Amino acid sequence: MTNGSNGRDARGRFTKGNAGGPGNPFAAQVGKLRAAMYGAVTEADIKAVVIKLVEQAKSGDMTAARILFSRVFGRPLEADILERIEELENQAREAQCDADSAKD
Repeated sequence: MTNGSNGRDARGRFTKGNAGGPGNPFAAQVGKLRAAMYGAVTEADIKAVVIKLVEQAKSGDMTAARILFSRVFGRPLEADILERIEELENQAREAQCDADSAKD
């Protein structure tokens, strides 16, 4: 059963035979540009840029420090997310204890 003329069923999934979207019309061009960039940048170039970034971070450039840390350690998690994860872990432990108590 389709949902109007949008090619989706009642649950929002694409129906059989739906051609889908046109894709990214710039994908081929972006691929060529990336290939050119990869060909132009050497490992020594990358090392030189990273050394400069480290120097800037050490001299107090907070933007450079943020970029450096995000590349080395990954994006920081929001404290709110960490608190929610901790609460979910506590709830899971309590549920497990309740289930273990019910077995006895």
